[in-house]
Amino acid sequence: MRADKAKVVDEVWDDTRIESFLSKMPLGATPKDHSRLLYAYRSMRPEDFERFLTRFRSAGGDVNAPNEHGESLLDIIVNHAKSGPFQSLLRGA
Repeated sequence: MRADKAKVVDEVWDDTRIESFLSKMPLGATPKDHSRLLYAYRSMRPEDFERFLTRFRSAGGDVNAPNEHGESLLDIIVNHAKSGPFQSLLRGA
């Protein structure tokens, strides 16, 4: 970890913060739903991601939304070493 980056532990993820990820704008050509899922995956712990998925789906989000290369978030993270809990959540959604 870089010296100027402090490790954050026990970060608070209240409902407002989780819901703010529903309005994140996509970067470049990445479709909106995929971009929001990817950003949440990169930012949240599994228990927070689970809460996000509930709200995401209630808002009409597609958990299988492909990126510009046709890959879903699950396709991308399947080989990530610590993604097991996220994979389970996506498969159950």
